[in-house]
Amino acid sequence: MAGSITPFDSHLSSRSNRIFRTQSWMVIRSLFRTPMAVIGFILVMAWIVIALTIPAWSPYAPLKQDVTHRLIPPSQQHLFGTDYLGRDVLSRVLYGSRVSLPVALIVASASLVVGGIIGAIGGYFRGILDDILMRLADVTLAFPSILLAMAIVTVSGPGLRNAMLAMLIVGWPRYARLMRAQVLGIKEMDYVSAARSLGAKESRILTYHVVPMCTGPLVVAVTLDLGSVLLLAAALSFIGLGAVPPQPEWGLMVAEGRSKFLQWWISGFPGLAIMSLVLGFNFIGDAIRDALDPVFRSKQG
Repeated sequence: MAGSITPFDSHLSSRSNRIFRTQSWMVIRSLFRTPMAVIGFILVMAWIVIALTIPAWSPYAPLKQDVTHRLIPPSQQHLFGTDYLGRDVLSRVLYGSRVSLPVALIVASASLVVGGIIGAIGGYFRGILDDILMRLADVTLAFPSILLAMAIVTVSGPGLRNAMLAMLIVGWPRYARLMRAQVLGIKEMDYVSAARSLGAKESRILTYHVVPMCTGPLVVAVTLDLGSVLLLAAALSFIGLGAVPPQPEWGLMVAEGRSKFLQWWISGFPGLAIMSLVLGFNFIGDAIRDALDPVFRSKQG
């Protein structure tokens, strides 16, 4: 019966799931075999643990002001020094992970979901809807990400929520293009044609047979994009279009110390925090890319 699930259709779905699990295992194994990936994993996990547990052991409240101890350099009492309001820089950097890390994860994940859905639907069904969506993606990609995000936030108003929405708008076309390219190739494979000839619904074919085979490049893209999103969020906050004072956000903290060159610790330590997390994401992304590259795997033996 057309649209019913046949045993062969179920077998194809199980095959796709097995391939997905195999790719996942290769990625996990590669992460533990590559030194740089291990370093990246440690860096990212360290910041995740800090973000989850910092309220329990923070040395000072991130917003607590003490003007009698303003602009104190790093010392035993304040390991990262204090800023122009006497706030402990270490506490603000640690609490900043509760802002910057979720922003990067949420924006990158949302861009992946939105772009992936649009690319999958457009690439599989084609037609006028695909043309409209891809032309919209082309227009978005024609502008530099930072400039388009700045324009959107300027119109909608400064704030972290508007900045996240702007980053989502400039981020989804990359995933849509990547997903569409994958779907266009996979939907012509023999096992997809076999499922279609047996009466499987187009929506089921797309969901269970096509999309799972596209996950590898998308996982690599979103992992590498996490660092870019983090930098973009920090840049928007740096120019006053992202987080607003007194929020302990890394880009905003760098901006607060840019006019105080002699008090380098005010912007230096938040900058190091950004660098460490971006490096962590990039190291992991490179390892995942290598794990899914058959040429690289063959060279590794």
